[in-house]
Amino acid sequence: MFRFFFIALIFCLSSIRPGLAAPAYDVLYVWDDNLDNVLDYQSQLAELLGDEVARQLRIVRHEDGRFGVIYDHNGTALSSAKIMVQHSEILRNADFSECLAIEDNDYDELFNVSYGLGPNLDALKKVYDTIYRVLGTEVGSNLFIEQTGAGNYTLIYRRRGDRSSTYAVAKKHAKMLRRYKISTTIIAENNNPVVFGEASLLDDQSVEPPPEKLVIETVYKQPVQPRQPTLSVVTDSALSQSIEELINDIRRQGKLLSEERTGWMVYDLANDRTLAEINGDQTFQAASMIKPFVALAFFHQAARKEIPYGPKSRRNMELMIQRSNNSATNWIMRAAGGPEKIDRLLKAEYGAIFKNTSIVEYIPAGGKTYRNSASPSDYVRFLKELWEDRLPYSKEIRRLMSLPKRNRLYHGTPIPKGTLVYSKSGSTAHLCGDMGIIVLRGKNGRRYPYALIGVIERESRAKDYGNWMLTRGNVIRKVSSLVYRDLKNKKLP
Repeated sequence: MFRFFFIALIFCLSSIRPGLAAPAYDVLYVWDDNLDNVLDYQSQLAELLGDEVARQLRIVRHEDGRFGVIYDHNGTALSSAKIMVQHSEILRNADFSECLAIEDNDYDELFNVSYGLGPNLDALKKVYDTIYRVLGTEVGSNLFIEQTGAGNYTLIYRRRGDRSSTYAVAKKHAKMLRRYKISTTIIAENNNPVVFGEASLLDDQSVEPPPEKLVIETVYKQPVQPRQPTLSVVTDSALSQSIEELINDIRRQGKLLSEERTGWMVYDLANDRTLAEINGDQTFQAASMIKPFVALAFFHQAARKEIPYGPKSRRNMELMIQRSNNSATNWIMRAAGGPEKIDRLLKAEYGAIFKNTSIVEYIPAGGKTYRNSASPSDYVRFLKELWEDRLPYSKEIRRLMSLPKRNRLYHGTPIPKGTLVYSKSGSTAHLCGDMGIIVLRGKNGRRYPYALIGVIERESRAKDYGNWMLTRGNVIRKVSSLVYRDLKNKKLP
């Protein structure tokens, strides 16, 4: 290990040529032809390396057309080598490939269209509404208000294109928005935290939660409705068979190993029926998909005024659900009494939901959480109760789960732009999974919500976790695409 560090430092230092200006260096984590894969990888890096590093992670495009994730350091060879050493240690411990210090050339920044910058978030939301209405869902699905970190917010169309084509789009939008006195410019992709997006606009029930005190009073006056949530038996065996055939075909291609078991469930929330179930009651590692359950345990106590839900806890909730921040998760778990109390509370108060769930540990350093577990049917029962407002702080949990983030149920699938999604992903060197609610909208404007769960678990740790996570994530995308096409073809209401 120390030999590697020494060689890396010498290599970087030796590349500085006397008499010439020293080149700037960045740190590179991955190259891939598929932008969706790179965005997924960036999400995992942000979770692993923390918020401070995440703010400096950039998506770039190589001159050969590949996309990559870099730490935008622009430093010396020595300082970049030091960062490479630190990050490689973290990445190795999490079974990721090591990173490299590279010269800042041969690749270009990606650019977005910007419609305004300032400290007034409410004013930007009004501009957001106008742009969404004028430019439509194709732009609206990638329209976000980001927090810049300097007390300001910026409204952008996250295009992630090259400079010249993005500038052309900005000019076109400026012409369309001229009558509304909205100007445009282009800015580099900065990976700022998102505070408002399409999901916030589409979720009629939880666009903006009231102040914390009002949330507590409202929920406290409407306590949890005790009942025994049940799921119907499978009524559409054809969809289960289609999923099984797809998984078997993927196995024949060698993209799923014999040691990897999978679990799938599709539940029609509009008509209260199970559409597909494969290993629905089997227990799998939960990874970060356990985090909405942790939120429920916290909100159960907040609804009874046993613990406060204020600005600090709300910020940690957002970090836990939207950015899957493990430090924030452990903060929430401690506030809720720790893993043992959370597990005991969920089983005592919501035992009919969490029949196969076990929460026994905080998130360990490096994100290696292998001991918490749940089943696909537990996720479905939770999402069913959440959709029907039968949990404390249901609207707030839905708001948290709808905050813009990467997931494999929607991104990289043919599901239409402008579809509302509540989701949580989870990944470790043993587990790749997603759970969520997808809210399709029919031609008549009515919503059609369904829950989709997909988990893939392997016995041994993946040697190249990053690549394993990307390829298995694409398996979940294929299943989600199959489910969407099946529902669309049947023209369900």
